Amino acid sequence: MVFNLVKKNQIQDTESRSIGSELIIPIIGFFFTIYYFYTIIDAPWTAQVAAFIVGALLIMFIIIFIIRSVKSINMGHGSLNFENLIKPKALVPKRLIILGITIAFIFIVPHLGFTITTFLFLAIAMMVLNNFQNKRFIIFLSATLSLGGYLLFIVAFDTRFPAGPFEIFMKGFF
Repeated sequence: MVFNLVKKNQIQDTESRSIGSELIIPIIGFFFTIYYFYTIIDAPWTAQVAAFIVGALLIMFIIIFIIRSVKSINMGHGSLNFENLIKPKALVPKRLIILGITIAFIFIVPHLGFTITTFLFLAIAMMVLNNFQNKRFIIFLSATLSLGGYLLFIVAFDTRFPAGPFEIFMKGFF
């Protein structure tokens, strides 16, 4: 049994990973974090501290990931290609839908506000990724996460996220 596990791991280690496609999100995340640092200059100091801590951790993890990826390429365990973006082909429609709702989020958030748009994004994304199963749980989780984001970022840290109907209504309570 142990021999089979070792043999399986050896086979996986000899396969070449598509590292180029794995680097897309970390690189975009790095530039987004730099942009975010730039946008919080006039924010309250509590928001700046929280943003700096989260951003610094994100950049640290991105650097570690890039170093490990370069080592993997140098050792011959991976290559700098983008094959995983189109394989398996069955996931391409889901990926395009997620890309579409991400772009829609950017355009809708100024009108519906952070909380409602985040709820819609999370609910739709999780339903698409989960083949529209467990809808009640997904709605509950999306509501919990978006309300948690509202309480953490808008109420606790006083972050200047776009205000929509929910944020305007809740202003009187906080």
